[in-house]
Amino acid sequence: MRVDNTESDSQDLLSEAGKKKRPVVTVRHAAMDLLARREHSFQELIQKLSKRFEEEDIRPAVEKLKDENLQSDQRYLEAYIRFRKNKGFGPLKIEAELYPKGLGSDQIRACLYAEENDWADLCRQALDKRFSSLNKTNLKERAKCERFLMQRGFSHELIRAVINLN
Repeated sequence: MRVDNTESDSQDLLSEAGKKKRPVVTVRHAAMDLLARREHSFQELIQKLSKRFEEEDIRPAVEKLKDENLQSDQRYLEAYIRFRKNKGFGPLKIEAELYPKGLGSDQIRACLYAEENDWADLCRQALDKRFSSLNKTNLKERAKCERFLMQRGFSHELIRAVINLN
């Protein structure tokens, strides 16, 4: 009779161990499903998964994905900047959007102000697209252009330089 208890106890332990392991696997699959659609920052992934799973199950699974390079904050940062830049947004707006995503400010700035990002050219393109014929002497029209470009996330110095060149 004691043997039966030991066997049932070991089966209980196995089922408990299976339960402990199972959520991590399902968290991993849910995280990989999210990452298959688009890149996510570490914090963003944890936040999305916390709606469906327990915190103690999420962190180990996401950290393992990070160790396996399936989740990368750097890749997410580059993809996000490229996406927003192609929409015509400037570095200040992109930087402000990235802070809540849980990325370091040094990492954000390094990626934003890398050599391949020509913000002056992007500012000029946004200006030309919206205001094809800009009259520099009309202060009202010039102020309208400046407000538009500031809302798009370009710095004051960059806007003035681009408007003066046009």
